[in-house]
Amino acid sequence: MRRLLALPLLCPLLLPLLAGCAGLEGLESDGRARDVKAPLALWPGYSPAPLGRDDNPAARKPVPHVPHVPSGSMADVDPLAVLDADIAAQGQHPPEPRAVRRPELHDLTGDGKPDLITVIDLDARNSELRVYSVQHKVVTRVLALRGVLAGVELAAGHLSIREPTKDPRYVSVTDYVWDGDSMDLWDLTLDEPRKHRNRPDEDGGPP
Repeated sequence: MRRLLALPLLCPLLLPLLAGCAGLEGLESDGRARDVKAPLALWPGYSPAPLGRDDNPAARKPVPHVPHVPSGSMADVDPLAVLDADIAAQGQHPPEPRAVRRPELHDLTGDGKPDLITVIDLDARNSELRVYSVQHKVVTRVLALRGVLAGVELAAGHLSIREPTKDPRYVSVTDYVWDGDSMDLWDLTLDEPRKHRNRPDEDGGPP
């Protein structure tokens, strides 16, 4: 009998936690759930125009005044000459050599031949990334974008660009992948910042 008499006494003690007592019929409803409203679209009749060629970072553009490359490999081309010719064609001054990071050669287009990945550090924060490939013997820029590069990574044929966000706990990650014709935007995600160690040839060790 003590157990039966103790049950009603437990209910008032649980009130702050459960906001109610379970009777023989089960838990009571707190009432109708609040309606979920769809977002209110402001100016729904307006939409941006599609990216123009000059605005699209993945637009293919042959680099003028660079000799054809019969081998189809960017390893057979002077990377600084390509960079200078591309920038000069845009009416800009070529960068100082010390502002250009060491060029990287990796196959991004899946043809078994290396493509050229370059980065120009414009100042202490902003950089510009450019990717070049040989298309039908012609040196061609296939990607050009400017931003705050928290990291540039290669994985499974994807080129991932990591940039900081206003929240220091996360970086934005933009993935580009070759679709057979261009470096297509594959995915946009958030990730935690990473701390990378220097490669042996960047910290004074053997290459």
